Amino acid sequence: MSNVPEMFGCRVFNDDIMRARLPKEIYKAFRKTREDGKPLDQTVANSVANAMKNWAIEHGATHFTHWFQPMTGITAGKHDSFVTPVDPCKVIMEFSGKELIKGEPDASSFPSGGLRATFEARGYTAWDPTSNAFLKDGSLCIPTTFCSFGGEALDKKTPLLRSMDLLDRQALRILRLFGDTETTHVTTTVGAEQEYFLIDKALYEQRKDLLYTGRTLFGAKPPKGQELEDHYFGVIKPRVSAYMKDLDEELWKLGILSKTKHNEAAPAQHELAPLFTSSNIATDHNQLTMEVMKQVASRHGLACLLHEKPFAGVNGSGKHNNWSMSTNNGVNLLEPGESPRKNAQFLLFLVAIIRAVDQNQDLLRIAAASTGNDHRLGASEAPPAIISIFLGDELTDILQSMLDGVKYESPDKTYMEVGLDYLPRFKKDTTDRNRTSPFAFTGNKFEFRMLGSSASIAGANCILNTVIADVLCEFADELEQAEDFRPALRSLLRRTIQKHQRIIFNGNNYSDEWVQEAQSRGLLNLQSSADAVPYYLCEKNIRLLTRHGVFSESEVYSRYEITLENYTKQIHIEALTMADMVKKDILPAVVSYMKDLSTTACQKKQLSDRISCYVEETLLTRLSALSSELYKQTEQLEQHVAKATQIEGVGIEAIGRYYRDVVFAQMEATRVIADEIESLVGESYWPYPTYGKLLFSVK
Repeated sequence: MSNVPEMFGCRVFNDDIMRARLPKEIYKAFRKTREDGKPLDQTVANSVANAMKNWAIEHGATHFTHWFQPMTGITAGKHDSFVTPVDPCKVIMEFSGKELIKGEPDASSFPSGGLRATFEARGYTAWDPTSNAFLKDGSLCIPTTFCSFGGEALDKKTPLLRSMDLLDRQALRILRLFGDTETTHVTTTVGAEQEYFLIDKALYEQRKDLLYTGRTLFGAKPPKGQELEDHYFGVIKPRVSAYMKDLDEELWKLGILSKTKHNEAAPAQHELAPLFTSSNIATDHNQLTMEVMKQVASRHGLACLLHEKPFAGVNGSGKHNNWSMSTNNGVNLLEPGESPRKNAQFLLFLVAIIRAVDQNQDLLRIAAASTGNDHRLGASEAPPAIISIFLGDELTDILQSMLDGVKYESPDKTYMEVGLDYLPRFKKDTTDRNRTSPFAFTGNKFEFRMLGSSASIAGANCILNTVIADVLCEFADELEQAEDFRPALRSLLRRTIQKHQRIIFNGNNYSDEWVQEAQSRGLLNLQSSADAVPYYLCEKNIRLLTRHGVFSESEVYSRYEITLENYTKQIHIEALTMADMVKKDILPAVVSYMKDLSTTACQKKQLSDRISCYVEETLLTRLSALSSELYKQTEQLEQHVAKATQIEGVGIEAIGRYYRDVVFAQMEATRVIADEIESLVGESYWPYPTYGKLLFSVK
């Protein structure tokens, strides 16, 4: 049994190690930089760099890298060794403060959305001292930001850090209005639940679609899916359990607070959940978690699938983003307390979030937009594309009482009664949980359930921080000018609730009735990324994202371009993969099966005219018609893809809509035929592992 406390963080250059290895004054100066944003002196940087290098070498590292998060959604880094020559025959191991603070990786091949010209290759990485360096694959990894020669953010971390700083400043203004003079910082905190699938690696490697696109483009429904609901929270299979144990240990070594693991609803689907930490650290940790999940899976002969919908007909995978705000004194600002009605500070933050979500539905939908997530949203515990807030009965009743101007009578918290006196009694949670809501209050946090499993959480949390901070700024501007704070506060709360109560919905978000009601309320229903992403360029969104310095206008445009380009490129790759699979594998397999059926029928007839060939002839007739239709549909798909590459002068939005309405629609039509053929062809002939094997082979 591993010693977890001793193991935890052993690959991280954390505060304890810094305190032990740095001179006292250097350590104090570094803490000032980390906690108060003070500029980092070169002397301090040199001392920290030397201590980092010595610690890393002691643990077997030979290289260092500035570890950054470009707008690909994954991580990147250029690895340089510590080796420095002192003469032709001798080297020493060195690492300077200059190398720690700044790097210059080639930025030419990273997506920039027009922020830099192709010939301007240089990019800059800058050390983020708020996130600890760590060891991975023999390198000292230094978390950094990534920007262009002109200072534009080419990554996901820089805007996130800006948004955290913005919310910190605006939340402090609110706290001062309530007489809090002790809090010096407000940090947004996140716990990102991570869903994933595990399948046998050997089977994974036989599927071109999984290799190239991350999801199955074909696959007939197996006899059993998740209908019996016997996988969710069920007994973890030995092979999966061994993987999860190994995964936990690898994450703990990296200081990642992996806490919960269990089977999810679909066969072969699982979930990992960490404890809360700051949004910046949580983002770094989630990126690392996804990398480590895949690496550990490979060691166990497994493949970890992070696509939002790798298998049709069963649950997709999301990443539930549990978001809150905490002070440097450890106070959760979304903790209602025993009497939320009397907690005016909590109510102000709550109402600010309600306003922010209602007036920025489009930005929150954009934050969850991706090609993969378009397959997932709307069913099987994934929220729909319509943004709404679940508050639960008690908070909803409190807000209604404020609107009505009546005293709120708090009901006694009822106890769970199950008819067995010897079981311990406990109070019900009045907020409960709503599995269908995109944005649900769950006790002392909001759970943003729309994010896809493969997404970086940086973008969503940047948007959340920014839109909420913007409203807090509005509230602070108004209340700071008020002659009498309490009446002004009551008036502000009532006006805001009245204006934005349409966003609150505690019912079933999957129902057809809700779609109609949401439309009548004026809520947006942006079903695909092609629908959502153009809202980036709405005047009110550009104004919001730029006025506090979280983004420049060019940075907003770049993200618009990159997101739509990724959308079209992903569908393009999927379409080409589909055509390749049909022509090179599926049709040859069908022809081979039909040939054997025909041979068998001929042999039967040679033996006797009275022997029935009904089965063979029926299958041959059906398969001949279907294979002809499949070939035609595939040719049509290839023609649509070819046309997409020739579209000029219409803009990225029109191209995105073409891929959605024409190419993707043709892919769906092609798949229907191929899946029907699969159900008719002998399994030994089919060129790919079936859904049954993929979902149920790991024991």
